[in-house]
Amino acid sequence: MDYLKGLNEQQIIAVEHIDGPLMIIAGAGSGKTKVLTTRIAHLMHHGVDAFNILALTFTNKAAAEMKERVEHTLGNTEARNLYIGTFHSVFARILRAEANKLGYPNNFTIYDTDDAKSVIKGIVNDMNLDDKHYKPAYVYNRISAAKNSLLGPEQYRQDSQIQQEDARSNRPQMGDIYAAYAKRCFRNGAMDFDDLLFNMYVLLTGFPEALAKYQHRFKYILIDEYQDTNLAQYAIIKMLGAVHENICVVGDDAQSIYSFRGATVQNILQFQDDYEDVKVVKLEQNYRSTQSILNVANNVISNNKNQIPKELWTSNSEGEKITLVRTLTDNDEGRFVADAIIEMKLRNHYHNKEFAILYRTNAQSRSFEESLRRMNIPYKLYGGVSFYQRKEIKDFLAYLRVIVNNRDEENLKRIINYPARGIGKTSIDKILVKANELDKPFWEVIETPELSGIKGSGGTAIEGFVNMVKSFQSALEKENAYDVAFAVGKRTGLVAELYNDKSVEGLARYENIQELLNSIKEFTETPDEEGELRDKTLGSYLQQITLLTDTDQDKDPNADAVKLMTIHAAKGLEFSCVFVVGLEENLFPNAMSLYDRADLEEERRLFYVAITRAKQRLWVTYANTRYRFGNLVQNDASRFLEEIPEKHLDKTFTGMSNRAQGSIGSFGNMMNQSFDKMPSLKKLADKLQSKTIDHTPSADFKADNPMDMTIGIQVEHQKFGFGKITHLEGGANNRIATIEFGNGHGQKKIMLNYAKLRILN
Repeated sequence: MDYLKGLNEQQIIAVEHIDGPLMIIAGAGSGKTKVLTTRIAHLMHHGVDAFNILALTFTNKAAAEMKERVEHTLGNTEARNLYIGTFHSVFARILRAEANKLGYPNNFTIYDTDDAKSVIKGIVNDMNLDDKHYKPAYVYNRISAAKNSLLGPEQYRQDSQIQQEDARSNRPQMGDIYAAYAKRCFRNGAMDFDDLLFNMYVLLTGFPEALAKYQHRFKYILIDEYQDTNLAQYAIIKMLGAVHENICVVGDDAQSIYSFRGATVQNILQFQDDYEDVKVVKLEQNYRSTQSILNVANNVISNNKNQIPKELWTSNSEGEKITLVRTLTDNDEGRFVADAIIEMKLRNHYHNKEFAILYRTNAQSRSFEESLRRMNIPYKLYGGVSFYQRKEIKDFLAYLRVIVNNRDEENLKRIINYPARGIGKTSIDKILVKANELDKPFWEVIETPELSGIKGSGGTAIEGFVNMVKSFQSALEKENAYDVAFAVGKRTGLVAELYNDKSVEGLARYENIQELLNSIKEFTETPDEEGELRDKTLGSYLQQITLLTDTDQDKDPNADAVKLMTIHAAKGLEFSCVFVVGLEENLFPNAMSLYDRADLEEERRLFYVAITRAKQRLWVTYANTRYRFGNLVQNDASRFLEEIPEKHLDKTFTGMSNRAQGSIGSFGNMMNQSFDKMPSLKKLADKLQSKTIDHTPSADFKADNPMDMTIGIQVEHQKFGFGKITHLEGGANNRIATIEFGNGHGQKKIMLNYAKLRILN
């Protein structure tokens, strides 16, 4: 048969198995989509009616591709009769046909996430609850998790463990909100996304005739990405396939990375226990990557205890070793990646779109975005908006911009009631009308109560806001950018509000704000090449950010651009060259995963997914130091790096840091840089080492230990000459000395960890 041509032996076995349960363990890059579509074509070729085949996927794109391939393979239009689609789209189709059984209209509305949160917000207000405590996002996620675990409102309220959890979080009325939400949706003739699964389960368990109908209609069931299914999806498939048991699941336990969405790897691990006569086929030949990349992937994933063993191999070339790169700082990590991209483009003629930068959290994108911009490398951010375009970042920067320039009307409108302080839209509109009427700035109107005309609680709230902004402005001349920003985050309640939102989205927003504060802290503590701390005002910082973000434009999705995304967003994709960044303990693996084997193994699967995105070249990077929560933190390399045999690695250390005067010399004995591969890095190193200086160092000049520096001692600096330490501040890892130099240099602040100083006898 022609459609079997080009398949390997294991793929053919998977395609030709018709009756009975089948589990296809499809390793990364092993051609699973081709096997699935060819299997459907094979079933139809052997007389199975298209109407009796159900194929479920997780994306509409995958479903459309499968249907198109089957139609092309068979050369007829029968494929149009297949039930191929996402779980949600197929179940919505069935529920519309059976809606009357559940009391819904056939044309029921499907609420998206924003619709659902809006309904929840209305219910919280109707129940006179605090919507800052019962945040719609948190409540929605809680209800979603319950539905995916097949818990309705009554089961939720009767579950003692859940009730204890809600009581501990001081949200005892969650169950009542859930019940009211379900009632409101039903009254509105609406289902949310999770209802499409939950109500499908209700239909099959509550109406035996409906269950029998679909059990006999779907004689052959195929499920793609089975490792990503949750309890509700598992239960529905189990019921639908109970009569014929012609269930084919395709997946890879090593790529199960969505537990935060309710997915459970146990569904695929226990499939053989669910069906006695299951046929297991392993697709281990990889068509994507070099053997060097697969060697690393195999070694890493072999450390998971809870898995289905397999060994990826390829007939592709051995390829180059994986490059492991250690940098001094997270910003150096960004600069290294940008420099390496330029180098690879020059040497091997790659296009920008052949590169991907993969990270654990969206907050990490900042240093890479900034480095790519500075090097004029076009890029596209996936799975989120650009760092400086994220709402929480724009909100925070709006405060900072208003403090520097209170005439900034757009940013004033953005923050005047955020976080909520009782200044409603009506009051804001009234102020805008008055400002236009008097041709005065928005700030001048709110600064003068008799002009705004807002009285009562609204007027009091406006007065409090104005006084708060003024207090921040008074700090501008005496405090640096970070101190002002930190005070803004604390006093406005903006950081606390994000911290108290324990949803997945809330945690990500909080991490992004911390990353912004980290960048400001680094800006204020970054010396020039001589170790001197320069003017680090808030205005200077905002100017730098503006110059960076003003270059943003809408990008053609098909443009030649480097791809930036989280590893979760990269699943299913492939790139010629991949940088997996931030391989540090507490970041990757994530700190919250370190005390539970199941969580740690999912982090390891996530690393495995990242590795197997690469086709030809793979870099793995980490930074010695990274700003976290405003502090410069020393990082340990990720434990996952220890799981890669050294024979598979080409190790590199790059000491390029804008913070470090003389960093090349300081770390010269530690460096193992591949300068022959990165000539542009060598040029930068040579430039740093050959920089001219004003003072000729003494013949016996030798830098002393920074910890030996004390107030009152005389020191020698390589450029500024001789001076006296008059003040010391900061912790052991970031000591800053105030030194009075002669020869016209005057008083300077020096970071001792980076500047070379000799103590004079």
